[in-house]
Amino acid sequence: MSGFLGELIGTMILIILGDGVCAGVSLTKSYAKNSGWIVITFGWGLAVAVGAYAVGRISGAHLNPALTLGLAAIGDFPWNKVPAYLAGQLIGGFLGACIVYLHYLPHWKETKDEAVKLGIFCTGPAIKLTPANLLSEIIGTFVLVVGILAIGANKFALGLNPLIVGFLIVVIGMSLGGTTGYAINPARDFAPRLAHAVLPIPGKGNSNWGYAWIPVFGPIIGGVFGAFFYQAFFLGHLTTAFWIFAAVIVLVIVAAIRSSKRFSADDEMSGHKKITA
Repeated sequence: MSGFLGELIGTMILIILGDGVCAGVSLTKSYAKNSGWIVITFGWGLAVAVGAYAVGRISGAHLNPALTLGLAAIGDFPWNKVPAYLAGQLIGGFLGACIVYLHYLPHWKETKDEAVKLGIFCTGPAIKLTPANLLSEIIGTFVLVVGILAIGANKFALGLNPLIVGFLIVVIGMSLGGTTGYAINPARDFAPRLAHAVLPIPGKGNSNWGYAWIPVFGPIIGGVFGAFFYQAFFLGHLTTAFWIFAAVIVLVIVAAIRSSKRFSADDEMSGHKKITA
C-alpha cells in the first residue's frame, strides 16, 4: 500500500469515528444525543488512535496536513511526498464524511437545526472574532505538533504512540477546544465541510465558507511553528524560519487582543443602551 492510500484510509477512519461521534451526540433521535463534550473529545481522541494504528506502519499516519507540512519544514519528511499525502488526507476526509452521512441517513430529516448539522461536519467559533479564532487554532495545533514530536522521542512510547497521541487529542479538546471546536487539522475541517456542501442533507443550510479559511490556515501556521519550535528548543537548531513564523504569530496575538478589546467595548456599549432604553 502506498503512502497516499495509507493517508487516505487513515484519515477516512479518523473522520468516520470523529464526525460520527459528533453526529451521535447531536442528531435528534440518536441514542447518544446530549452525551456532551467529554464524549466528543474522547471520541475524537480514540478516532485518531484507531486511524494511526491502522496505517502507521504504512504512511507514518500523519492524517493531518499541518503535521505533514510541519515535518517537511524541518526536514523530517521529504517535500516530494507532500502533495500525495495532502491529497490522500483530503480525499479520505471527504469520503469519511460521506460515510457518516450515510450511516445516520434517517436522522438528518428529523434534526431541524441547521447549525447542528453543520457542526457534525466541521467547526465554528463559539464567539465569532476572527483574529482570536485564528489564534485559537494556531495554539491548539502548536500544542498538537510539539506534543507528537515529544511523544515520538520517548522510547517508552514505542507501540503506544497512537494511543498516547489519542490522549493528547482528548486533552487539547478538553482544555483548548471550547473556543473554535479545535479543528487543529485542515483535512478534518475542509474536506467534511465540502461534503456538507455537496451532499443532499435535508434542511442543511449553508456551509459557512466565510469561516472556512481559519481552520485551514490556523492549523498550518501553528503546526509549522510547532515543528520549528521543537527543532529550536528540543534539538538546539534555531533557524530563520522560526523567527519568521514567530513574528507572524505575534502579529496575530496583537490583532486578537485589539479585536477582543473592541468586542468588549461594543458589548459594554450595547448593554448600556439596553439599560437606558
